[in-house]
Amino acid sequence: MKQTMKGLLAGVALAVLATPALTTAAFARDITIDLAGEPSSLDPHMQWNPDSYYVYRNVFDNLVTRDNAGEIVPQVAIGWEQVSDTEMAFTIREGITFHDGEPLTAEDVVYSVKRITDPEFGSPQLGQFNQIVDATAEGNVVTLTTDGPYPALLAQLVKLSIVPQHVVEEVGAEAFNAAPVGSGPYAFEAWNRGVDVRLTRNDAYWGEAGPFEAAIFRAVPDAATRVADLQAGTADLVVSIDADAGAQLSGNPEVQLLSAPTERVGYVGLNLDKPPFNDLEMRKAASLAIDRQGITDGLLQAGEVPMSQMSSPAHFGYNPDLPLFEYNPEQAAEITVANPDLAGTPATLATAPVFDQRIVQAVQQMLNDVGFNVSISMTDMPTYLGIVRSEPAENSELSFGRWSCACQDADGIAYPTLHSDSSWSRVNVPELDTLLEEARVSLDPEVRQAAYNEVHQIVRDNYYLLPMYQAAVLYGATAELQFEPTANESMFLNRMSIAE
Repeated sequence: MKQTMKGLLAGVALAVLATPALTTAAFARDITIDLAGEPSSLDPHMQWNPDSYYVYRNVFDNLVTRDNAGEIVPQVAIGWEQVSDTEMAFTIREGITFHDGEPLTAEDVVYSVKRITDPEFGSPQLGQFNQIVDATAEGNVVTLTTDGPYPALLAQLVKLSIVPQHVVEEVGAEAFNAAPVGSGPYAFEAWNRGVDVRLTRNDAYWGEAGPFEAAIFRAVPDAATRVADLQAGTADLVVSIDADAGAQLSGNPEVQLLSAPTERVGYVGLNLDKPPFNDLEMRKAASLAIDRQGITDGLLQAGEVPMSQMSSPAHFGYNPDLPLFEYNPEQAAEITVANPDLAGTPATLATAPVFDQRIVQAVQQMLNDVGFNVSISMTDMPTYLGIVRSEPAENSELSFGRWSCACQDADGIAYPTLHSDSSWSRVNVPELDTLLEEARVSLDPEVRQAAYNEVHQIVRDNYYLLPMYQAAVLYGATAELQFEPTANESMFLNRMSIAE
């Protein structure tokens, strides 16, 4: 199967080279996209998960963005200048209007920054923006001030969506989430809870027009159903499919498989405050029990690579010399046999439909095979996110996750998952906090890399969480859809096109 997938992906590359002339002009056709789950939020400051991001990223413009090659390029800001070690000035594009017809101003940018960095607001993205301590506007220039030098600022700002101050303040956060107003190439039309979200093309968009008249994002938790929808022609693009589904698609000339390595790292999170994983030996046994190479080769088969750290080759801060975790189930069983009370403590593994449940089930089986007592708890994505961000006493003993910051800097993945002040982190180790803070503020790339090397080694030595693999992303699409997957997994409708 592995060679089959390689051949299939090679065929995809050749097919792209041979694609007929494409058009990006607007036309009267809708696009239907099957997601793995319903968005948990359409307020871009209140959530960070793929199903939400796929939708709201088309409704809102960001301060800056990345092109398909991964380079940071202008969006709301047309230019920027580092005016001091702690200040960066952004010139705001004129002529952008929100979907209600009101202009986007420098004050909206300031408001968006202060909203997402306000601890009382409680953004899940706070840990990725909390180095920003002030934002001011003078004319069409916005100056951001950071708490010390912050070399990852631009990389983080590719995620900063600009919201209209007048709308948010008038309707409140709950109503804004239910009917968001942005300035992006598509405008919100309707959210049929549990069914779909509908967007319509913004014909007044300042930038590249979207090619589709409307976009329908459907919640389809079952992967087999998503694939069936594509094959039947009732979906144009489907996300979160696996290699087996990809192999099914290879025999259908009406569809195509699209793939790319991502910056996302799949990992098993551990509750360090509850037994059995508050014990170092139990964490070591859990790591020894998991066959990372077997999972990537035997289950995933789409270019995934085992990882020993909370970063990937797509990130600055990745350490290519850190050895992989050892797989030794016999040694793991020896540890659990020597600690039967701890190993036998019931442990819940939290998951959600967006994740590949074959991996979750494999992890459960591998852990139970060496003496653990693990059960799986499947919930919808909003409930899952609430669990993994809860206090230790309410948190599950284990969780499966795949983290991406869409910033391609280790600050956006290591800091939120490992720093003690992050709501996503179950780790409270002063030495790690110090290193993560040093890497966050140093302007010297060598100093930053050295700090991340130490972070990765400490996490590996103590099994504070268990990195598993660098994820690859697989999409299924109709044959005429031109869509280039990227490492940050963005789905920009106005970067798609249709073969004539």
